[in-house]
Amino acid sequence: MAERSVRKVRTGVVVSAARDKTVTVEITMSVRHRMYAKTQQRRRRLQAHDEQNDARLGDTVRVVETRPLSKTKHWRVVEIVERAR
Repeated sequence: MAERSVRKVRTGVVVSAARDKTVTVEITMSVRHRMYAKTQQRRRRLQAHDEQNDARLGDTVRVVETRPLSKTKHWRVVEIVERAR
């Protein structure tokens, strides 16, 4: 019997909330360069499902990996960590 895999959880900033029940979240990761050992900022934009349309532009949100909901949506907004000022 195989164990269930743990879903990925990421925190990012909403950069677009123009569509219905969908937000674009930008996740910033700090990675170390292999050769030079310098820390670099890597950014990834992903589409997330927002059922209640709560998230607004600039909000910090927590998203969790889910089954494919559309061609580009594989994430779901779990909570709004911090509201934009």
